[in-house]
Amino acid sequence: MKSPQARQMPDAFVILFFIVLLAAISSYLVPAGWFAMTEIIDSAGNTVKRIDPQQFFIAQDTAHHVSLFSSTDKTGLVNFAFDGMTSGDRMGSAVGVVAFILIVGGAFGVVMETGAITACIMAVINQLQRSQILLIPLLFVIFSLSGAVYGMSEEAIAFCIVLLPLFNALGYSAATVVMVTYLSTQIGFATSWMNPFSVAIAQGIADVPLMSGAGLRIAIWCLFTAVGLAFTLHYANKHRTPLLIKTEQLEQSTLSTQCSSFDIIVLLCLFGVILWVIWGVVAKGYYIPQIASQFFTLALLVGLISVLWRKRSLNQISMAFQRGASELLPAAMIVGFAKGVVLLLGGDDPQQPSILNTVLHYAGQWLASLPDAIAALLMYLFQSVMNFFVASGSGQAALTMPIMAPLADIAGISRQIAVLCFQLGDGLTNLVIPTSASLMGCLGVAKLSYGQWLALIWRFQLLLTIMASAVVLFAIFMGYH
Repeated sequence: MKSPQARQMPDAFVILFFIVLLAAISSYLVPAGWFAMTEIIDSAGNTVKRIDPQQFFIAQDTAHHVSLFSSTDKTGLVNFAFDGMTSGDRMGSAVGVVAFILIVGGAFGVVMETGAITACIMAVINQLQRSQILLIPLLFVIFSLSGAVYGMSEEAIAFCIVLLPLFNALGYSAATVVMVTYLSTQIGFATSWMNPFSVAIAQGIADVPLMSGAGLRIAIWCLFTAVGLAFTLHYANKHRTPLLIKTEQLEQSTLSTQCSSFDIIVLLCLFGVILWVIWGVVAKGYYIPQIASQFFTLALLVGLISVLWRKRSLNQISMAFQRGASELLPAAMIVGFAKGVVLLLGGDDPQQPSILNTVLHYAGQWLASLPDAIAALLMYLFQSVMNFFVASGSGQAALTMPIMAPLADIAGISRQIAVLCFQLGDGLTNLVIPTSASLMGCLGVAKLSYGQWLALIWRFQLLLTIMASAVVLFAIFMGYH
């Protein structure tokens, strides 16, 4: 018999390491290429720079081959981890996302150390005994709508931390929390009719009227959200620990069913900051730096209250912050490692020689020679594959839409369908790609390995792929534009 260890899925770091080796080898097999840029007038009358698909060039030197070690700015095989983790800026991957994950983890470490959430959760359970059937559907729809309206993604990590104790107390597994928070937001993200970080950018690049075609997209959102909710409810109920045992234990402790004034104040701080985050994202366009600062403010507030109420000392608050951050350190590290893979391939800048640009160029030429329905399906699948290397929705739109939009014209497909292929491919595969900072952050919070998550989600991912393909074909046959 095989040992249990022999049947385990490889760890996410192991998977990424083999992908790193594949990326290094491919640098010797696939030439690096780059695109020239051109200035155009967009639908809003602004002059913007776009990739010129007709001006693609192959680098003639061997400087883009990956070496074992590099002492320059070029990323070598053993440099990928450091270069990946220090790449980017405060606004995004990787260093910005790494800092965001660590700070949010530390903030909730302080909150959890107070015991306020645990105490109030136990009190809430008594109120949910008869109405908890509405808990998962309500939260799932809210998070899916958040993904559709304002592109909620990284914020799911924070909500995952908030909801995990409640769901555990109600008998639900940690994977259920990831489904309710992260899976729902990505379904909303992928089927959105107004997401400013994917649909709006892609439509602008494709020179399609912003927020156009909303009718079909709203119908798709309703369908995919309903299917996602059904899957989540089925899994949640199937893997739920009987609450009767927890309730009996609850009734034996008078302390665990009551919230003190201290607990209530801590929770008010928590909910106040969450509302502040939502307001900031929707009304002010806050992103990673601002959201991280908001949660750091939460840590300061809760820490101050704990000291004033003499619940914790300053040193205890400091240690709680460090423990919270350390629990999410693996998730933060994998974000940097994944970015390192992209750097080994030459990066995602269309003006700099990279393997990704070469793949994009030749894939575009091949798709242009196929029938429209097949070309559209392959465009969707191509966007799904590209999402592994460029997990950012706006980044992928900037890289691929200048190619895919004119390609749609050649293939006889409307540019609106090209945008639809992009958003479905970009959003739905976020559920399984290890390069997604949000996914790895949520899995880190739930203490689930990437292999465990992949084992339980792959069938649902296959279903979503089939559904998305059917939607693309339906859009073609109805003349969606």
